[in-house]
Amino acid sequence: MVDVLKKKIMTHLGHKEYKPVKLSDVAKSLGIGKDEFEDFKKTFAQLRAEGLVILGSKNLASLPPVSGEVYGTFRASAKGFGFVTPTEQNSHGDLFIPADYTAEAMTGDTVVAKVEKEERRGTEARYSGKIVEILQRANNRFVGTVIKKGDLYYLVPDGKFTEVIEIEDVTAKNAQPGDKAVVEIISYPTSQKYGRGVIVEVLGKSGGYKTEIDAVIRRFALPYEFNSDCLTEAGRAAGNFEKAEFSDRLDLTKKTIITIDPEDSKDFDDAISVEKNPDNTFTLGVHIADVSAFVKPASALDIEAKDRGNSVYLPGLVLPMLPETLSNGVCSLQPQQRRLAKSAFITYDNSGKVLKAEFAESIICSAARLTYTEADKILKGQKTNKPVQVVSLLHDMEKFAKIIEARRNGEGMLHLDLPEIELVFDKAGRVVDAHPADNCYPHTMIEMFMVEANEAVARLFDSLDIPFIRRIHPDPDSLNLKSLAQTLKVLGVSSPKNPDRFALQKIIDYVKGKPAAFAVNTYILRSLARAEYSPLDIGHYALASRHYTHFTSPIRRYADLLVHRLLELYLKGRLQKNSSDILPIEDLTEIGRHISFTDRRAEDAEADLRTVFVLQLMKSRLGQTMETVVSGLANFGVFVQCTKFGVEGLIPIDLLGTDKFVYNHSAKCVHGMRNGRTFHIGMPLTVKIVSVNIAARQLNVVPVEKSKEKTDRKKKLKNKRKRKR
Repeated sequence: MVDVLKKKIMTHLGHKEYKPVKLSDVAKSLGIGKDEFEDFKKTFAQLRAEGLVILGSKNLASLPPVSGEVYGTFRASAKGFGFVTPTEQNSHGDLFIPADYTAEAMTGDTVVAKVEKEERRGTEARYSGKIVEILQRANNRFVGTVIKKGDLYYLVPDGKFTEVIEIEDVTAKNAQPGDKAVVEIISYPTSQKYGRGVIVEVLGKSGGYKTEIDAVIRRFALPYEFNSDCLTEAGRAAGNFEKAEFSDRLDLTKKTIITIDPEDSKDFDDAISVEKNPDNTFTLGVHIADVSAFVKPASALDIEAKDRGNSVYLPGLVLPMLPETLSNGVCSLQPQQRRLAKSAFITYDNSGKVLKAEFAESIICSAARLTYTEADKILKGQKTNKPVQVVSLLHDMEKFAKIIEARRNGEGMLHLDLPEIELVFDKAGRVVDAHPADNCYPHTMIEMFMVEANEAVARLFDSLDIPFIRRIHPDPDSLNLKSLAQTLKVLGVSSPKNPDRFALQKIIDYVKGKPAAFAVNTYILRSLARAEYSPLDIGHYALASRHYTHFTSPIRRYADLLVHRLLELYLKGRLQKNSSDILPIEDLTEIGRHISFTDRRAEDAEADLRTVFVLQLMKSRLGQTMETVVSGLANFGVFVQCTKFGVEGLIPIDLLGTDKFVYNHSAKCVHGMRNGRTFHIGMPLTVKIVSVNIAARQLNVVPVEKSKEKTDRKKKLKNKRKRKR
């Protein structure tokens, strides 16, 4: 609990909207009750003893001011200057580093910076400093595009905030301008000269599908091929499975069980059954591929799976957590094949209330494999060649999922309306179009069942007081909610000052189908913390779940594999609190940090590659228009989101029009000083594509004035001049 409180206090005091207040007011803002206040004071005292928080004049609580030295991560800009993001939060956020004082630091390096001076900008202070020590290099290899200027060759690294690198001996690898390459640094940059490096690998011509895939794999250091030990173990495990009988398992091979997955899926790790009981209750069966039967602790497969953390899903390519012999073979719950499973049987009353949950090691045989689209067509009455018992089960699943969904909505579960975009590729691997991903009701059905199973397993382990990896989602900070309410007001959406889950539900429902829907859902998402893996018992805010874990995807997530191993111990009567088979809190915390990182890395890699492919399309459409929604504002321009392609563009403030435009932070808009034209969050806007920088992941656009708007503005200006005369 102390770790939870420390994190909440530091996050709250580090919020940009926080103003120093008394300790009792901090507790009130964090929702600390009277019975928790003593623990809160002790935790604050610990933070104070560590120098992480202070009680200033009038006993007002705050983070310490920026002074002395700052430890953190350096982020360079293309213009030479940079910022240090402190490891420990302080009262003024990032430290500005002028170009002459970056030493030889590069983006991602862990550094020590000395605070030099404070500058005032209105009511805000900005601190600047200089880097005095580089503690750890983030990278000595960079991926980018080779260019030539004069007689010299350079690498323009992929991504933002990364400097150009001078390349030596290009001919050694036969690299040509326009090639995508990997460069290893041999000398780091200074304020007078670029960093220098040598090419260690040429990936191919920049822009090609395979080249860009390879570039992302190397840039994000994604594990790719499995070593021989892993492949040998996987082959042996698969061979042993074919010979075994498994008579000690619950035999469900005669029961009607089905899988529903995306059309291109190969690793089927969850299957469903639903039974109506004589007492009018329902039993949901969630049957999950039993990966723990094949991947044993401390084996080569286990070590590799732990390192990978999860499978990575890139456009057109999967980097699996386990070799395909397992992930697409004997672990996958393929139809008409006997497969090992961990089964959760959850019994409900007619209102969807959980009455009991039981678990078993089972062997199943899926009666059918359906895609989401197939399932949706069957539910809508279209003819099918699937067996009648499969069709009947599908209708029972739909009915039961709606009961569970209604119950969870009543408990405050949040479901953000941010539709996924599905890119359309041609045969050469180029994006040619995009459309909203399928979101038919079978998606929601499976989602509801997986959430219920995850929750049931978490409740079991919590009741046994056993430490385990949870999937946690902290409550949002009150200042985040206050800021969200202010933004919603600007968008024309009424909201309480501190909206709870139910208020957020109503807001999401209210804006559904309206132009502001994307902006509203995006800002709600930004106001929430990110879910992560940890043994901390703080629940899952968005799911309105007191205890939650990940149990349903062990083929692609290491967290689920750990949970399966605990469940196996429980089912075999070996789950003793002090057993050496149970990982201690310290180990779980470290594993949680690592797999949270690999989870974020996978998301970032996928998003980065999708951006590259979409920007390639945008580059072929220079001068064309597209429909967007204003998604962000800054003193340097207006950000717009093209919801069709899921890419964000920037309108530099000097390209908004002939007027002088300024950013009004309090009103959350950018407006013209003379003609009054205003740009605000959520505003639909037609823009023209003017430039694309794929290496920097940057799309620049300009607004397109509709003829009526232009005419109205001219009339308004003409009338204004007449009045002046």
